[in-house]
Amino acid sequence: MTDDWRTVNLANWESRVPMHTGPGGYDLASFDDPEYLSGVVSYDLPRLGRLDGLDVVHLQCHIGTDTVSLARLGAKSVTGLDFSPSAVEAGRALATRAGNDVTFVEADVAGAVDALGAECADVVYTGIGALCWLPDIREWAGVVAALLRPGGRLFVREGHPILWAMSDPRPDGLLVVEYPYFETPGTRFVYEDTYAGTGVVSSPESISFNHGLGEIFTALLEAGFTITGFEEHRELAWNFFDDAMIESPDFDGEFVLVEGGERLPLTYTLQAVKGPGH
Repeated sequence: MTDDWRTVNLANWESRVPMHTGPGGYDLASFDDPEYLSGVVSYDLPRLGRLDGLDVVHLQCHIGTDTVSLARLGAKSVTGLDFSPSAVEAGRALATRAGNDVTFVEADVAGAVDALGAECADVVYTGIGALCWLPDIREWAGVVAALLRPGGRLFVREGHPILWAMSDPRPDGLLVVEYPYFETPGTRFVYEDTYAGTGVVSSPESISFNHGLGEIFTALLEAGFTITGFEEHRELAWNFFDDAMIESPDFDGEFVLVEGGERLPLTYTLQAVKGPGH
């Protein structure tokens, strides 16, 4: 494992928060409308469904736009967890602005059980662009299992591991696999911009970790889950391939390939239920 991954990634995400909450960043003003849901949760809603009366934990919640949206689906309680103190502060400010009762906790995923308590949740939600920041998918599956009550549900929509393995767009339009598909000690990247907001990221280096579908499924099965749903999608919540992508005509806030969208899946939705005795 790349030893400094946490230090590097924390600095990177801390430097993104003012960009994501500033001009051109996340659409925070729309939360003044009590019916508004983030684009991510709106996309997930047909599969996620209502959360009436349930205790929900959102891991790696960033600045809370999806977390607040989950609270608007009738949940009994919603807790967002993130390792970035600036993101947690921004999430609390958004919840206050939006008028939704959401708890935000600063902690790593690895420390989530210590921070929140064992078997505290009926649903664990992990949003898009999260698993790629975790070095050990088996550890993640164990944490999720420990957070959920027996019969509890995991809901994940994530960037597809084949997407994370792709290179930047080529002039000839070819999509090329350049980076690892399977879990490795980590890959370093340097990007001075981010997917939302304007300006330059002050800590542009990051370290990410891919996890193949087989590794993810195996980790969940070993942790006592039953897989209840899996679907691959042509849509992605940000523009990954620059001019090779356009806004989706079918889903607000999502992007699709201009040509050949059937060439590869961009995201997937995975659902699983924790079995008894785990």
